[in-house]
Amino acid sequence: MAVLLFRLGGVPEEEAVEVRQLLDEGGFDVYETSEGRWKLSVAAIWLRDETQLPEARAALDDYQARLTERMQQDLADREAQGQPLSLWQRLRERPLQVIALTLAAAAVLTLSLLPFVSL
Repeated sequence: MAVLLFRLGGVPEEEAVEVRQLLDEGGFDVYETSEGRWKLSVAAIWLRDETQLPEARAALDDYQARLTERMQQDLADREAQGQPLSLWQRLRERPLQVIALTLAAAAVLTLSLLPFVSL
C-alpha cells in the first residue's frame, strides 16, 4: 500500500527538484500527485512500497538536516555581509506567511484595544 512520504504544498520548486533527485538516486519506488485543478487533492510524493519507508524517511531526514544547515549558513553569511532579509524580500519569498502574520498581529492588537474603545 502506498505511503505519503513528502508533501509538496508550499515547497519551493528547487527543494522539490532536489527531493525528487534524492529519491530517484536512492532507487525508491515513488510516484507524485498534484493538488489538481480545484486544489482539492494533496500535492505529494508517495512511496509505493512501504517496506522502503524507513530508508526513504532516513534519506529525507538527512537531506532536510543538510538543507537546514545550508539555509542557516546562507542567512548567517547574509547577516555577516550586512544584508539581512528586508520586509520586501520576505514578502516576495513568502507572501502568504507575511500576510498571515500581519493579520494575526492586527487581530491581537484589535482584541487588546477593544475594551478601551467606547462605542
